[in-house]
Amino acid sequence: MKIFKYLLFLLLIIVIAGSIYIATKDGEYHIEETRIVPAPAEVVFNEVNEYHNWRNWEPWSLEAEDMVIEYEEKTRGKDAGYSWKSEKMGDGRIKTLDAKPFSSIEQQISFDTPFGTSTSKIYWEFNAMEMEDSTKVTWGMKGTQSFMEKLAFSFQSETLSGMMRPKFRKGLENLENSVIKKMEEFSINVDGVIQHGGGYYMYTTTATKISQVNQRVQKMIADVRTYMEENNIEISGKPFTLYNERDENAGTAIFSAGIFTPSQVVTPNNSQILNGNLPNQKVLRTSLKGDYKNLQDAWNTAYDYMQEHGLELNEEEDVFEVYITGPESNPNPAEWVTQIHIPIK
Repeated sequence: MKIFKYLLFLLLIIVIAGSIYIATKDGEYHIEETRIVPAPAEVVFNEVNEYHNWRNWEPWSLEAEDMVIEYEEKTRGKDAGYSWKSEKMGDGRIKTLDAKPFSSIEQQISFDTPFGTSTSKIYWEFNAMEMEDSTKVTWGMKGTQSFMEKLAFSFQSETLSGMMRPKFRKGLENLENSVIKKMEEFSINVDGVIQHGGGYYMYTTTATKISQVNQRVQKMIADVRTYMEENNIEISGKPFTLYNERDENAGTAIFSAGIFTPSQVVTPNNSQILNGNLPNQKVLRTSLKGDYKNLQDAWNTAYDYMQEHGLELNEEEDVFEVYITGPESNPNPAEWVTQIHIPIK
């Protein structure tokens, strides 16, 4: 009987010692992963800031087919959130505490466990890189484990950090793929034959390969805009590119980058910025919504439409592109709108 009491006493000592060890064990955790995403910071921020997008890239729901998500009324910005239920992954919820466009997001995530609710702070940082249109994305989580959570992990072969880091890395990889896929979306629509009103415009001209036009035209338009602002010349329309010569076979073009103005302007003889007049004319208009790299497809679609519908090119006038929405107003190429105008007889 004494041996049994000694064993119980020894067991009690072990339990007390173990409890003291678990209680004094550091329960604080801080997990962080980073990735360079080839996209503007604003685009990546907007992807993360909208909870409806998370289903496309966060790794947990992609691994749990039974996950049921319920979105709150607000899904973007401060106080936005959603909750989920899953037998495989457990139940939980996440809420945005703060969102600073386009640099950081702070969130709180809670998991329902057999030991109660486990809560952690989630943070995102978006830092624009020197390399063009790239963002350093940081995704982190920090908090303090309860006694029961520390006890549970003491019997597991993997730490919390070891479990979460691969998830964060996979999530960031999925995030990059999702953002790139969305940025590459585009559509082409032949709007039909319209009457373009034309008008006076300020412009500058150069020659280059067709493939390099969009790289050079932005600076040229900026130069024209600066000239107009410095000389108090009114702007009355969207910027455009007028192809004075466009040789598809040779892949070269002489083109003018211009901005419409309501009246004729006389410029000095030595000025690199000149004034021209686009005639009122009938044109076939085709719209591209998407990156400029898809413009050649849009041009091909327009010319195919002309051939199919028996439309004849008016060779006396120049074809032109009008930039309705571009990188100066929206960093996401999928949202850029360019209208192609081909003069017809």
